[in-house]
Amino acid sequence: MRKLQAITLLALATLAAAQTPEVRVVPGAVEAPKQPETRSTAGYEKAERFEPKSGRGSSSGAILTTIETLVDVRGQEDNQLTGLGIVTGLAGTGDSVNMTRQLLSNVMLANNVRIDVSQLTPKNCAVVSVEATLPPGIQAGRKIDVRVSTIGDAKSLQGGVLLFTELRDVGGMVWATAAGPVDVGGFAASGASASVTKNQVTVGMLAGGGKVERTLVSDIVSEHGFIYLDLRAAQSSFTNRVRIVEAVNGIFPSAAEAATDGRTVKVRVPGDLPKAAHVAYLDAILRLEIEPNMQPYVVINERTGAIVMGQGVRLRNGAVALGGITVTIAESPETSQPGALSNGTTQNNARTDINVKEDNNGLVEIPNAVTLHEVVEVLNVLGATPRDLIQILEAMHQAGLLLAEVRRM
Repeated sequence: MRKLQAITLLALATLAAAQTPEVRVVPGAVEAPKQPETRSTAGYEKAERFEPKSGRGSSSGAILTTIETLVDVRGQEDNQLTGLGIVTGLAGTGDSVNMTRQLLSNVMLANNVRIDVSQLTPKNCAVVSVEATLPPGIQAGRKIDVRVSTIGDAKSLQGGVLLFTELRDVGGMVWATAAGPVDVGGFAASGASASVTKNQVTVGMLAGGGKVERTLVSDIVSEHGFIYLDLRAAQSSFTNRVRIVEAVNGIFPSAAEAATDGRTVKVRVPGDLPKAAHVAYLDAILRLEIEPNMQPYVVINERTGAIVMGQGVRLRNGAVALGGITVTIAESPETSQPGALSNGTTQNNARTDINVKEDNNGLVEIPNAVTLHEVVEVLNVLGATPRDLIQILEAMHQAGLLLAEVRRM
């Protein structure tokens, strides 16, 4: 019995040896490296649909607003100043060497210091763009805020100090100067293989870091004795212009008239009104209230997916279908490493996964909509995302179904 069992085990061992390839171990051999088996993935997924709820607001009565919210007074515009400066004191986070050499050389020459440009290695400096806004009528000696932003490859302006910089207008005239410590409103810390950053550290502010060097003279009354009220872009309708003229003439008879440019209201200043009372006269006009005409606008921003609609938007009866195509591509190149002493070469094998998904949607009938509430309800029935809705609104505008002006930001 035992002899039979031994024969059986020997037969099974022989059969297993015949089915399993023989593994020969060569003395001094090196095991081949394991090949990569990972793969890249890519996907596209829509979030759950947000069901909006109507907010509570006043739906009765006319909306009144002051003239001040609709117009700008000519001659009271802000003025932009720009300059080019250097931020120093950076802890090795400044621009590369070639970026700041020439500018620093010019600063040295301005201070009667001559130095070879090739000897400058200013990693603690950064070339920045300096900007400021000059309010109308500001006097010399007043302080203004200044913004700085990097131009080169500086990593951070944290802890830096802006050197004395001149700020000029479009004509090249110096109106202000700036200097002082830069506040970036955040921080950046990095090591050999990790980094932490809070907020944008390549843009900073100098609160009160600018000084006005010239007085900016401005007058609300032109040399012909008129005050010009320019309607803002979103309010520049003929109806608003007529209502402003009527409101002003109701208080000061025959003082206002509509200019021929279609966007300006001219208000005559009484000749016997002293100059010291011009501001009070203008304030009395700007505080008058009218019922503004709401322009039917649809403002869209494809970069952010924002859609804003105003009162007066209308929809005509029609049908809409939207078929979206989603393409996902994943690249996962693999490197094949040959074994040691095999005389092989390393190979890079490309691996690409492509997935295409097309929506299968039918036509959706859109009824007429004459109020903003109805327009919102009709568009929500489509169940489209904001970015898809932007495409639908543009197509409806081209087809004449959307009765509004579409503006793109």
